[in-house]
Amino acid sequence: MKQAFYDAVTNNPIIAAIKDEKGLEKCLGSGDTSVVFVLYGDVSTIAGIVEQIKEAGKTVVVHMDLIAGLSSKVEAVDFISCYTKADGIISTRIEQIKRAKELSLNTIYRIFVIDSKVIDNLNTHIKEYADIVEILPGLMPKIIKIMASKLGVPIIAGGLISEKEDVLSALKAGAIAISTTNPKVWEM
Repeated sequence: MKQAFYDAVTNNPIIAAIKDEKGLEKCLGSGDTSVVFVLYGDVSTIAGIVEQIKEAGKTVVVHMDLIAGLSSKVEAVDFISCYTKADGIISTRIEQIKRAKELSLNTIYRIFVIDSKVIDNLNTHIKEYADIVEILPGLMPKIIKIMASKLGVPIIAGGLISEKEDVLSALKAGAIAISTTNPKVWEM
């Protein structure tokens, strides 16, 4: 992971996750966020979305799984690397994370913690390829603590975070940041 990326995430640990044009507009107008997760778009619009955010001086991470028209293949990562100015990617697919690492993109591996089986079966390659792991839902301080110690990789808590208490609990449990689509939380 590039130090500048880590610093951007930890210096302002509330990450704006945008899921539509309305979120993009709010994020561009918010001086409170420095890192943006792009959770929408398609192959014809993603470069323009990324460019607008970069022009606002923010760090941009594209969620590969949510961009319409991109496949689950590693070549989709090549597309993001070649045709956008994204600083990194998010994916639930370890092969895409691995390819992004080869292309010197920052990598965030997203995990949905739905039961203890997820924790028990964590891929051993996560530590090798993922710069950061994002855990969803982010309202589980006990699980954040367990995952942070088990993985040895920085953790971001995401999903369902809507109050200051949620943010503080996640950070206290060991998350380096939280991600949320809620603009009210961006301003905390």
